[in-house]
Amino acid sequence: MSIAILSVILLILLFAFLGAGLWVAFSLLGVGIAAMVLFTDAPLGLVMATTMWGHSNSWALAALPLFIWMGEILFRSRLSEDMFAGLSPWMNRLPGQLLHVNIFACGIFAAVSGSSAATAATIGKLSIPELSARGYPEKMVIGTLAGSATLGLLIPPSIILIVYGVATEQSIARLFVAGVLPGVLLVSLFVGYVIIWGLLNRAALPIQDMRVTLAEKLRRSRRLLPVIALIAGVIGSIYAGIASPTDAAAVGVVLALVLSWSSGTLTRRNFVDGLMGATVTSCMIAFILAGASFLTVAMGFTGIPRVLAEWIGGMGLSTYTLLAALTVFFIVLGCFLDGISVVVLTASVIMPMVLEAGIDPLWFGIFLVIVVEMSQITPPVGFNLFVLQSLTGRDILIVARAALPFFFLMVLALVVIVLFPAIVTFLPEQM
Repeated sequence: MSIAILSVILLILLFAFLGAGLWVAFSLLGVGIAAMVLFTDAPLGLVMATTMWGHSNSWALAALPLFIWMGEILFRSRLSEDMFAGLSPWMNRLPGQLLHVNIFACGIFAAVSGSSAATAATIGKLSIPELSARGYPEKMVIGTLAGSATLGLLIPPSIILIVYGVATEQSIARLFVAGVLPGVLLVSLFVGYVIIWGLLNRAALPIQDMRVTLAEKLRRSRRLLPVIALIAGVIGSIYAGIASPTDAAAVGVVLALVLSWSSGTLTRRNFVDGLMGATVTSCMIAFILAGASFLTVAMGFTGIPRVLAEWIGGMGLSTYTLLAALTVFFIVLGCFLDGISVVVLTASVIMPMVLEAGIDPLWFGIFLVIVVEMSQITPPVGFNLFVLQSLTGRDILIVARAALPFFFLMVLALVVIVLFPAIVTFLPEQM
C-alpha cells in the first residue's frame, strides 16, 4: 500500500474518532494502534508500553503541573483586582484610556499563569463589569480581552511551550526566553491599535477624571509589587541560569502560596480546589502527550513523516511559501482542536518538514504558538471566545467579530518575526 493511501486512511480514522466525541488522547492512541497493527510488524504492546512510559517519565514534564498549580492558586487570589487598581491610574491619559488595563493586566497575568483561558476568565471577571459600568464600548472591551488573553500561550511560563519542548525535545528554558520579545511585540501592537482607535473615536469613550496625583498613582502601584516579584522570581531565575524551568516552577508555587496567604485568600477550600484543578488539567495534558508520543513512534514505523518530508523537500517550496501553507493549516486545525492538541498532534509529521526546510525548531516553536494563539479567537472552537461568551452572555459570533482586529494584529506579528527572526532568537543566543 502506498504512503499516500496509508496517510489518507489514518487521517480519516483520526477525524472519525474526534468527530465521534472520543477524547483526544484516546483518538491519538487509536490511530497509533491502527497504524501499528494494520501496516507494520512491530510488537504493539512492547512499543506502546516503552514509548508511553519513556515520554511520561520526563523531568522536564514535571514543570507542567507546577506551573498549572501556580496559575490555579493565583486564579483564586486577589491578583486581578490588585493589577486593575495598580494599572488604571497610569492609563487615564493614554488614548483608549482604561482599555489598556485589559492589555497590560492580561500580559502580567499571562506571565504568572501560563494559560490563555485562565487569563481571559480571571481578568474578564473584573474588567468587564468595571469597564461596562464606566461606559466603555462593549466591542472594544471584549476585543482587547480576547486578543490579550492569548498572551498566556506565549509569555513564559507558557504551558504550551512546555508541551512543545517535550514533544520536540527542545530546551524549555530557551523556549521560555525566546517567547519574551515576541510577547512584548504583541503587547506593543495591541497598545498601538487601541491608541489609534482611541484617537479616532474620542466620542465613544467616557470622560475620565484625570486628577490623580503622582503620589496617589505610586501608592496604588504598590499593589503591583507582589506580582512583579513573582514574575522576577520565576522568569529571572531561568534567564539568569540559576534555576531550571522545573525548579523555577516550584519557586513559583511557593511564591504564589505566599502571595495568596498575604492577601487573605488562601483558605482550605481554595487550596484544595486549586490543587484538584491543577491535577485534573495536568493529567489531561499528560495523557494527551502520552498518546501523541505513541502516535509519533507509530508514524515512524510506517515511514509517513520521512516520505512526507522528502515530498515537501522535492517540491522546492521556498521557506516563506512553506510557512504560509503551515499557517493556514494550523489555523484551520485550530478551529476544531485546542492549542495543546494541535501541537502534539502535528509534531511528528510537521517537524521533519521543518528541519528539511532548514527552519530553526526553536524559532518554529514561537511561530507555532502565535498561530495557535490566533486559533484561540477563531470560531467554532476558539477557547477564549467561549470564556468571554460565558462572561458577557453575548452570541459567540459577536465575540468573534470583536476579536477580529486582534486576529489581524497577530498575523502582522507573525509577518514581523518571519522577516526578522532575531526577535525570537536573540535572547536565547545570550544564554
